[in-house]
Amino acid sequence: MQRLCSLVVCGLLVQACGSGNSAEPARSRPGPRLYVTNERAGTLSVIDTKAGAVVATIPLGKRPRGIQASPDGSRLYVALSGSPIAGPGVDESKLPPPDRKADGIGVIDLRQGKLVAMVPAGTDPEQVAVSKDGTRLFVANEDAAQLSIVDVAQSKVVQTVKVGGEPEGVSVSPDGRSVYVTSEEDGAIFIVDLAASAVAASIAVPPRPRSIAFVPDGSKAYVTSENGAVISVIDTAARTVAQTVPLGEGSRPMGVVTTRDGKWAYVTTGRSRLLVAIELPSHQIAWSVEAGPRPWGVAVSADGSTVYTANGPSNDVSIIDVATRAVKSKIAVESGPWGLALIE
Repeated sequence: MQRLCSLVVCGLLVQACGSGNSAEPARSRPGPRLYVTNERAGTLSVIDTKAGAVVATIPLGKRPRGIQASPDGSRLYVALSGSPIAGPGVDESKLPPPDRKADGIGVIDLRQGKLVAMVPAGTDPEQVAVSKDGTRLFVANEDAAQLSIVDVAQSKVVQTVKVGGEPEGVSVSPDGRSVYVTSEEDGAIFIVDLAASAVAASIAVPPRPRSIAFVPDGSKAYVTSENGAVISVIDTAARTVAQTVPLGEGSRPMGVVTTRDGKWAYVTTGRSRLLVAIELPSHQIAWSVEAGPRPWGVAVSADGSTVYTANGPSNDVSIIDVATRAVKSKIAVESGPWGLALIE
């Protein structure tokens, strides 16, 4: 049975469908592979983690960012957006208009090694999550302040749920009953009850929450706050912030992932360049390492021995050995690596 690890964390040209240029032949069970969305290049890099090399590059379209694997490991779903790239403080009135024809979720068939479809998913998708049974996609529409729920079989949006402004991170709870969405503008987490298809609660957190990761039993969720320089520990039963973990002045927490044994959380810190290892459940910072310039996407191997970070400005992925707490190597990819999905 394939095992999956994927982050945390856009726009598809129709003519790109089915045009993947995979360097390796079609395989029924590819792996282990690390898949990297390259936001500026509009591509997906495929890394053989054993060889430590890019083995394929797949054209996607505009601004690929968030990426998730299907539960059976046969497909990847990538959030694509026709909205222009705009960093913090940019005057959006001076930007070119968005290309709404490019918005959607790109579907990559891993056996064929290529892009096979684009699913409508609302405007400006940033991140995407997949239901436990693989029948639904949950998409954060950043410009529309909503969560779009997509029926995979029908390839269409079947419901939208209003959440806070600038939603970004989206993650399904381990029990499959709820979706957690970060709102950068509101400084809050919105919990969507999937049975009711409605917001069940919102939880205030420090400024600009970005990503969410759960421990395996679902009792805690970890939320990065880029402008708050902390990790918020959410008690999911009480739906409250149980604790905040300061990462130090100047830290910019971005992506977060937990290990399968529930003993570690790994956090990328963007402009502060670090990968930070937090021991669980004590929530003590155990160690950190300089991963690269502005690490964002993060993934961890199933055995917990290796952590990967996507470093946007340097166009590479860092491979970090947990035993030595050091960057073992870096793999060059295309321009603007953003999200990671690991399939083993």
